[in-house]
Amino acid sequence: MSLFRKKNLADILAHANDEEKGLKRTLGAGNLVALGIGAIIGAGLFVRTAAAAGQAAGPAVTISFIIAAIGCAFAGLCYAEFAAMIPIAGSAYAYSYVTMGELIAWIIGWALIMEYALGAATVSIAWSEYLNQLLNGAIPYEWCHSPFESYTDSLGVFHQGIINAPALIILLLLTLLLIKGTQESAMVNAIIVFIKVAIVVLFIALGWQYIRPENHTPYLIPDGTAPVLDNAGKVIADYSGWNKHGWGGVLGGAAIVFFAFIGFDAVSTAAQEAKNPKRDMPIGILGSLVVCTILYILFGHVLTGVANWQEFVDPEKGREASVAYAISTYMVDYSWLATAVTVAILAGFSSVILVMLMGQSRVFYSMSNDGLIPKAFGELHPKFKTPYKANWILFVFVGLFAAFVPGHVAGDLTSFGTLFAFVLVSIGVWILRVKSPELERPFRTPFAPVVAVLGAAICTLMIFGLDSHTLTVAFGWMAIGILIYVLYSKKHSKLGK
Repeated sequence: MSLFRKKNLADILAHANDEEKGLKRTLGAGNLVALGIGAIIGAGLFVRTAAAAGQAAGPAVTISFIIAAIGCAFAGLCYAEFAAMIPIAGSAYAYSYVTMGELIAWIIGWALIMEYALGAATVSIAWSEYLNQLLNGAIPYEWCHSPFESYTDSLGVFHQGIINAPALIILLLLTLLLIKGTQESAMVNAIIVFIKVAIVVLFIALGWQYIRPENHTPYLIPDGTAPVLDNAGKVIADYSGWNKHGWGGVLGGAAIVFFAFIGFDAVSTAAQEAKNPKRDMPIGILGSLVVCTILYILFGHVLTGVANWQEFVDPEKGREASVAYAISTYMVDYSWLATAVTVAILAGFSSVILVMLMGQSRVFYSMSNDGLIPKAFGELHPKFKTPYKANWILFVFVGLFAAFVPGHVAGDLTSFGTLFAFVLVSIGVWILRVKSPELERPFRTPFAPVVAVLGAAICTLMIFGLDSHTLTVAFGWMAIGILIYVLYSKKHSKLGK
């Protein structure tokens, strides 16, 4: 029984086109672009930008965005070819099953849990942080932070987290919306996307006049920069590592802000629900990526120009709500904008969580149909035609992470899962070009061998830009996945039977 047995493309396309038994095709090109932007602009922009600047890149976080965008552009072109050619639910998991076989497909499906499920957890944690900012800290630290988080405030009082309750609540509400239907979810997402893009543009336009050139000097974090301590003397930022200063820090920053680009690939998970996937999927994937990249570079330049990057290290200042902090502290003429931004960010985070949860449930749906995970994950609601059981199981899993795991841990693991998926998709396009050149390709990746190799290489480089603890946990997660495949999935695989 081969570990690298492949699915027949004709069979899976026939299954995808069976709307009586499968998902409804309700999404157009505009819906897909909005889904992409809805997933991309969120915690990555409003939280991870400040984290990357404060922890590794300094003002050069703009260059980090460019590096991450280049890697995404190469991977995005490969995703576009696959999504147009194989318009089924499952994204990189489904593509790998056709090109590289079952074991690789399982590994990528397992890695996608880190991308979508942990991505949803990370953003829900950020949602909780901004809600508390809007309420002027009315929610006690203990009830909006993980039990693994603590800090000593300026009065010397020690605070220990218990559970992140607001994160759990938003996950529940969005799970209920997803169960109701894809079209309804897409409509809510489109409204939210318009609001948050407008706010991002407004911050860039108004904040530009408050940029102080001295905040951009030096542009890279110098070697030998002293570590930052909190009020209790605990180190909260250390710049001694190779990827914490200079050009190494720019690469480390790229690995951190890469989380900000997660979303365009989530569009591909909805391929089976697109009305005209051969035309609309490339538009949705590449269109959302281009729009967001431009906004990211401008946003990072303004944010690090208005406030000094070192201020984004301190949790009592700008780390958890960096945009609102920069506005209320330095753009006093527009203090009203801080509240408006926080409200818009809360709405924007909601759309990111929505798309992430939808993407993960579609990956589960596809894996369940293949027999690699229990059939409950693939059962559709009799009325709404959504994978409702997968949504509930996902709520429990994501909720546990959101409630009890710190946001930065889940965020870095999400980046690993995404980068790993991008590497395999880039390689997969090249493999399928060589082995099946006769297949119809409505969209063709230009300069395919070069683009595929560069996409895989850049994303691999960013994986090693992550910190060693994240890599250790990620590889441990992958080892668990392989064990589950050997003990359960290999025996229950429909293709194997």
